[in-house]
Amino acid sequence: MDRQIEALKTVRDSLDEAPRPGLYDCLDLVAERYAALGKRFHRSPTPPLDLEALTTKVRLLPHRPAAIEAVWDGDSEGWFVLLLAITLAPKAEHHLAYVQHGSDLRAFNGQVPPWPEAAEASSVGRALAERFDVPFHFASPETPDDEAPRWWDAQ
Repeated sequence: MDRQIEALKTVRDSLDEAPRPGLYDCLDLVAERYAALGKRFHRSPTPPLDLEALTTKVRLLPHRPAAIEAVWDGDSEGWFVLLLAITLAPKAEHHLAYVQHGSDLRAFNGQVPPWPEAAEASSVGRALAERFDVPFHFASPETPDDEAPRWWDAQ
């Protein structure tokens, strides 16, 4: 049912033997189960970002954005880019979308870089920022880095 984290926890919790399997062993078991059921283990690429839908999301925020920002994040399936609206009063980030075009296996078989999710988030993020006359910030579009400086760090 595509609840992979819950599946990982279930596998780990169901084994009383010590030592319990680690995360990677559990990932392997869940991936094998997905394959046995004829399902894909890795999530599908996200659909293209819709500038009009994102504009509506920003307009519905309780406060006007001070910036639009793209940041890298990741999980057990790989890197993805979050597109955020940033407000300063109050200081908050509002999730608008995430962009992922495949698993990190792409890096091992020569398909990336460049990272297509970074290019898409940059292009749409810039257009969205222009609509609201605010800056666009993406500190690390060429390389995944979830510790890159944030826009509000310079404010």
